[in-house]
Amino acid sequence: MGRGWRRAVGAGLLGALALSGCTNNPYSEADELRKVLYTSYREAPRTLDPAVAYTTAAHAITGEVYETLLEYHYLKRPYVLIPGLAAELPGVSEVDSEWTEYRFSLREGVLYQHDPCFSLDGHAATTREVVAADFAFELMRLADPAVNSPVAEPMGNIRGFKEFSKRLEEAREADESFSALPIRTQYAKVGPIAGVRSGSRFELEIEVSSRYPQILYWFAMPFTAPVPWEAVAYYDGEEGRPRFADHPVGTGPYFLAEYNKHARFVLEANPNWYGVVHPEWRAPGAVYPESGAPGDAEAGRLDPQVVGKPLPFIERIEFRREKESIPYFNKFLQGYYDAAGIIKESFDKVIHEGGLSEDMRATGIELEKSVEPSVFYIGFNMDDEVVGAQGGEANRKLRQAMSLVIDTEEYTRLFSNGRGVPAQSPLPPGLYGYDADYRNSFREVDIERARALIAEAGYPGGIDPETRAPLRLTFDTSDTSAQGRLRFEFFTRAWRELGIDVAIEATNYNQFQEKVRNGAYQIFMWGWFADYPDPENFLFLLWSEMARSKSGGPNTANFSNPRYDELYLSMKARPNDAVRLEEIEEMRGILEYERPWIELTHSEAYSLFHGWLAYVKPFGMSFPMTKYRDLDPELRARQREAWNQPILWPLYAVLALGVAVVVPGIFTFLRERQ
Repeated sequence: MGRGWRRAVGAGLLGALALSGCTNNPYSEADELRKVLYTSYREAPRTLDPAVAYTTAAHAITGEVYETLLEYHYLKRPYVLIPGLAAELPGVSEVDSEWTEYRFSLREGVLYQHDPCFSLDGHAATTREVVAADFAFELMRLADPAVNSPVAEPMGNIRGFKEFSKRLEEAREADESFSALPIRTQYAKVGPIAGVRSGSRFELEIEVSSRYPQILYWFAMPFTAPVPWEAVAYYDGEEGRPRFADHPVGTGPYFLAEYNKHARFVLEANPNWYGVVHPEWRAPGAVYPESGAPGDAEAGRLDPQVVGKPLPFIERIEFRREKESIPYFNKFLQGYYDAAGIIKESFDKVIHEGGLSEDMRATGIELEKSVEPSVFYIGFNMDDEVVGAQGGEANRKLRQAMSLVIDTEEYTRLFSNGRGVPAQSPLPPGLYGYDADYRNSFREVDIERARALIAEAGYPGGIDPETRAPLRLTFDTSDTSAQGRLRFEFFTRAWRELGIDVAIEATNYNQFQEKVRNGAYQIFMWGWFADYPDPENFLFLLWSEMARSKSGGPNTANFSNPRYDELYLSMKARPNDAVRLEEIEEMRGILEYERPWIELTHSEAYSLFHGWLAYVKPFGMSFPMTKYRDLDPELRARQREAWNQPILWPLYAVLALGVAVVVPGIFTFLRERQ
């Protein structure tokens, strides 16, 4: 055999030997026994500015880096607010019939993460203490028209908030040089928000409309987290510095250590976090809770070995980019991600009769199911002359008929693998006012009743008397995918049972939004996830002041009903008492009769996690709760090794080939030497 073949075989042997020692582990061996949580993302958030960020992807970071005056108890359901950066729940007093004052006492000694922005004023400091002025500064940012915060409308319930915004805008329009001033200076020149005062460095007073007690929930969201003015000034995108939108500076249990939008994000435990610096405080959000909801003890979430222990348990969170769902899910099954959702392609293999399949249970994978505080629905544009309110009784009966033929259970089975609770009203399970026994009389399939109603609406057999052809309507959507078309055809087929011809108008997102802005739509499909756990956050979606045509608000149906509005304004200002429940029930009855929506589902999340991840409880709000979770890196390492054994047959094949080729060569060589 020639030297070339021998060299090739030798190279093959060396390559096989090298590969035999390799694994497919994408992570550093140095982190193998560290408490590192591995998760994924598909696309990087557009912004990490807490005044603007409003997506789940962004909150996965901002919710770890920033902290708020209040936060949610990890385990209790219904959701309960507890003190966060506030030392206790706020004092509340009535200023007059229009305004209520909330008084927050801040924890003294809370520090920001280490960051070079704090040397901006010439000092060598890398951190500083959080003071009341930092909260006031962030509230002014929310009011700043240039920031364009999506929560400016509810924050407008703070006294003087809108006036501050107007003064700032007018000052910029009057003098171009004003806009060139540092943002902190601009705010100082136009004066503070009247209803936001700092009684001292650690006392914050906020006056809010008495009609909006839900403001407390916003104080548990990153929008209202304290922001140091130094960070906004320093991270301006100049001289190699990132923009503030890409470099958060907060007080939370983690800080953003690496932010490569195209590959990975890394959050590291913050050594400056008050739970670490001041364990003696035993603040409610800095130790594992001692009590929870029914079922938590049985699920192991009240383990005596962890109750009362200081947080966080996990020391690092690493996000890896995964553009495709199948490779991501396969890596979860290999143990390279600690938790995952269930992808459509694998649902039947993972889930059997509503629970985990036997194969999944054998690996130690666990399943948590939770109904999310959400609602998905088909809406009618109530400003439209054919399906809307101006047609009076006839159009109402058309909407009622169209509602009666949509089979939500079949829709959920076909397109969501059965994950979801059929919606009877806007309110999801778990919120005050939700009634599991309530049945909307227009949300049970009844073809004969629907046909009678559409005839009474003036379209017998679905025929438009003006054209003598099937009534033609349009269903607008921004989903242009093949799967989306199948989904919408499910609805149009149901309406064909009434003789109606509903055309699907699928356009890109920008074109769809333009149609909505111009009111050029009849039927649409939408969804809403709770900002906070109060019925007001769902019932406001049909308040006339939030109509898209009127204010650009989320009432895309443009529903307007004086009695509903009256009840809404009373209900939102009340505590959860019998009167509030009566008002909610009457509002629900108005929506059932008027049919601005065809309620579809409250979505249900199926979450998978490996057995080494502990104290997992689904959380319906869009904020992470990683500080309460723990993991066993040694168990994970053992499982990964067992599930990812190197494939050795190529090595054996090359060795056999080597023996077959090299050994005869040796004998030949020895004979020639003799």
